[in-house]
Amino acid sequence: MRRAAIVGTGGIASAHAEALRAAGDRVELVAVVDVDAERASAFAEEWGVPRVHPTSTALLDAEALDVVHVCTPPRHHVPLALECLAADVHVLVEKPPAMSLSEIDVLIAAERASAGRVATVFQHRFGPAAVRLRRLVSEGAFGRSFVAKCDTLWYRGDAYFDVPWRGTWDSEGGGPTMGHGIHQFDLLLSVLGPWREIRAVAVRQARDVQTEDVSMALVTFADGTVASVVNSLLSPRETSQLRFDFEHATVEVEHLYGYTDAHWTVTPAPGHDDVVTRWRAEPSGIVSGHRWQLAAFLDALDSGETPPVTLADTRQTTEFIAALYASAFTGTVVEAGQLGPDSPFYATMEGIGAPWANAR
Repeated sequence: MRRAAIVGTGGIASAHAEALRAAGDRVELVAVVDVDAERASAFAEEWGVPRVHPTSTALLDAEALDVVHVCTPPRHHVPLALECLAADVHVLVEKPPAMSLSEIDVLIAAERASAGRVATVFQHRFGPAAVRLRRLVSEGAFGRSFVAKCDTLWYRGDAYFDVPWRGTWDSEGGGPTMGHGIHQFDLLLSVLGPWREIRAVAVRQARDVQTEDVSMALVTFADGTVASVVNSLLSPRETSQLRFDFEHATVEVEHLYGYTDAHWTVTPAPGHDDVVTRWRAEPSGIVSGHRWQLAAFLDALDSGETPPVTLADTRQTTEFIAALYASAFTGTVVEAGQLGPDSPFYATMEGIGAPWANAR
């Protein structure tokens, strides 16, 4: 049985604890860490965790671990992951995995020198419908990809940002582009593959924050697909939507924080009803979520493979975010591979600074 620990016992940690419990005798949650000792103890009691440690250093010194689940606020993700890699412990890190492209590259270098591996929590990749979609796309069942859209239209009121680390570049790394829409457009990228260029806008419409509260992007992919991506925290009718218009069918999903097959529709082009038959051949009522990514993570460890989502996958998504901000704040088209160490958007998503910064 593998041994796991959770660092950070805020809201998202419960999803990890639930996933670990669902894994049964494959893995045991043996310890937790939190800067708030009372919260850590309450979490440990709720989930039956035998030990609480005051710091990650104390955790790694005291426990023989296979994996650490990093569930802290974003600015702590990379330092904790680096500490685990130095101890040759695997890491499953919540989104956003890093605050910048430069931090991702630091992780990649550290991983090369470690027996541990870093996987990013992008749980929507692991719902059965998404797995099926990627397979059918790779098999050519839908034909060429033409058009796509990806909308994360959520609502977060002013009170949401009363938490000190929210809405700041230093602590959260960005607004809805970084911390909310990331799940949907990561799924988009996992289906469509490498992107080629981005034209974007980002604005601060209503919330008293440093970051944007809305962003939009027009994206061209390497295969020629054109897509729109919208990320908002100002949308009272909340929804998460993806649409793919292929040569032989339109594939759509609308949900909020997790989907089953019931949230997906496939509309065939004339003469291509067979794609619907193939889609429906493997029905599933499973809800996408942490449980299924953890299962895939453990499967990879058991087989000696690199756990998904790899740092190479994560870098593609992180570069997408950096390019969106770079395009929005400079008013230019940004191409994949353009943001190297000489770019201000390599070291921080804020880059040259948001246009509204001087208005605060």
